[in-house]
Amino acid sequence: MKSQSTTTMATSHQSSIPETIPTKMKAWEVVKPGPIDGAQSPLKFTTKPVPVPQRGEVLVRVIACGVCHTDLHVAEGDLPVHQDHVTPGHEIVGKVVKNGPATSRFKLGDRIGIPWLRWTCGVCEYCRAGKENLCPNSLYTGWDHDGGYAEYVTVPEGFAYRIPERFDSLTAAPLLCAGIIGYRAFERANVPAGGSLGLYGFGGSAHLTAQLAMDQGIEVHVLTRGEDARKFALQLGAASANGAYDLPPVKLDSAIIYAPVGDIVPKALEALKPGGTLAMAGIHSTDIPALSYTDHIFHEKNLTSVESNTRRDGEEFLRLADRLDIHPEIHEYPLADAQKALEYVSHGDIKGACVLRVSEG
Repeated sequence: MKSQSTTTMATSHQSSIPETIPTKMKAWEVVKPGPIDGAQSPLKFTTKPVPVPQRGEVLVRVIACGVCHTDLHVAEGDLPVHQDHVTPGHEIVGKVVKNGPATSRFKLGDRIGIPWLRWTCGVCEYCRAGKENLCPNSLYTGWDHDGGYAEYVTVPEGFAYRIPERFDSLTAAPLLCAGIIGYRAFERANVPAGGSLGLYGFGGSAHLTAQLAMDQGIEVHVLTRGEDARKFALQLGAASANGAYDLPPVKLDSAIIYAPVGDIVPKALEALKPGGTLAMAGIHSTDIPALSYTDHIFHEKNLTSVESNTRRDGEEFLRLADRLDIHPEIHEYPLADAQKALEYVSHGDIKGACVLRVSEG
């Protein structure tokens, strides 16, 4: 069963008439990393200068920005600080309002998507081998550079995506990380045709992966701590939904861990069939406890991780999402309520994905 989010067919209104661009904008910034629901919030809603697009970049007026668990890691300090007072957010949909020098890919008024991966060097051994997600010089939106919890943002035009017409801007936003990273995790998990897949954690990324898998005839079993999330999984068509540390009712061909909790790894490995693969999809996780070779690794079981994505991953997933009509279930917040949205994500019982509405399309 498809998610019943409210979406409309989007139309791309290109315009060569420049918008009036202010010099200042409203934006969130990470002042001092710490607990999102602590006595002192790590975030501040403030006024910042509108960024100026540099060579090869475009300036985008943000329409919508998804709220990703990685934003929580940036705000709370699970990830080291890469830019002081950074503005989080990397699931961005907006309109091009200004072209920087040496840009030609997008016209004024084009609706584009800005993902987590902002830039790679193109010359290292990984970039040359088609593995730009492993580039040691890579930069990331909302971590190395200001992101989409703001009214305007810049992006190198070669790292942005065109948004399929099918999706309105709020619905499209979670596709740009939750969807793309979920797709790469799905590929890394080596799910056989007609096989069984376990999803540990069931937030923004997992509920999109579940749709992708079920649309291809794969049996999905969800294991997550949130009661509402388990109910949502069953509504989407999952074969079962149990607690995060439970064993699924059947042995699994493959599994993906979305929850940043290393303690789940032994249980997930135990649940695999011989030859099965477990992929860890997060950028951060608590430590993995000691594993038993006999119980967890033997019988040629595979444990792998997922690091970011390539631009090819993004293009492939957006085409699939368009063809299969994969839609996120979204919870809309105004930009001023980004703190509340992150608090909701931190509680781990989310039904779908949170999205900030920043401006009208």
